Amino acid sequence: MQSLAHYQSLIADYFETSSVVKEPKNLYEPIQYILSLGGKRIRPVLTLMATEVFGEDCKKALAAATAVEVFHNFSLVHDDIMDDAPLRRGHETVHEKWNINTGILSGDAMLILAYQHFEEYEPAVFRDLAKLFSKTAIEVCEGQQYDVDFETRDDVTLDEYLKMIEYKTAVLVGAALKMGAIVAQTSKENADLIYDFGRNLGIAFQLQDDYLDAFGDPEVFGKQVGGDIIENKKTVLYLKALEFANEATREQLMQLYSIQPVDPTDKIESIKGLFETTGAVAATRQAIESYTAKAFQCLDQLQISSEAKAILHAFGLQLMGRNA
Repeated sequence: MQSLAHYQSLIADYFETSSVVKEPKNLYEPIQYILSLGGKRIRPVLTLMATEVFGEDCKKALAAATAVEVFHNFSLVHDDIMDDAPLRRGHETVHEKWNINTGILSGDAMLILAYQHFEEYEPAVFRDLAKLFSKTAIEVCEGQQYDVDFETRDDVTLDEYLKMIEYKTAVLVGAALKMGAIVAQTSKENADLIYDFGRNLGIAFQLQDDYLDAFGDPEVFGKQVGGDIIENKKTVLYLKALEFANEATREQLMQLYSIQPVDPTDKIESIKGLFETTGAVAATRQAIESYTAKAFQCLDQLQISSEAKAILHAFGLQLMGRNA
């Protein structure tokens, strides 16, 4: 097993030698641009890591790992259009640098290019990769639509919210790991377990992201504290607060979530106070711990070496180890 930095270097080198710039340039240059912005590339790293966990050379999974990263960036290009976002990883978004039509079309091409990477594998592996990829891709789209729908709904349930973050975020983490298992041609049981390890860890990570958005240290978290509150996002903290609150507190919380003050400081502090006093904070922390524990239970059942389990366990702890 290698370090995360080693896997990231392999992915970066592979992208460097797999340029997609060709004619027409206005279709392919935006693709090369978004892929060149880098990021941590955790998902393709997971594909490489999982392949080695099951005893195969991780380089055999480079094509599958690339498919995962191209798909992830395709979803970002379209999400940025939907959100009218000006920046991605500190740089202009594709639709701002070019235009909305280019962003849509280049994104569409990225989805097709992602599938093409699977053509490097023999038929049985290609079939299993493509089947998993299709299932995951449609779930990501469903998760995005749920997220959009929730913006205008006042009756979102916690179960619905958990399904949304599972589809929008967690299934791609699980799929990235399972693709490595498929390339390594391990057992179906192993492939399903490592998928569930990633899926549960992805849910825990998103729940923690919700918590840190309100209560994290901005220097550590890397984002403005209270961003979800400013945007009136119905996160797990909000939903739990509604569940636990008495009628007067519930009305107060819903009223605060209906306003957009020029200076949101008082709104943020008031809502954070309600999250604390209703028990939503404690319940959210418990949910994070529960999904993390589920992930590690799946890991314990994998038929792999103790060393490989330790590496995956360390990755999980590292992913969830951001300080509040």
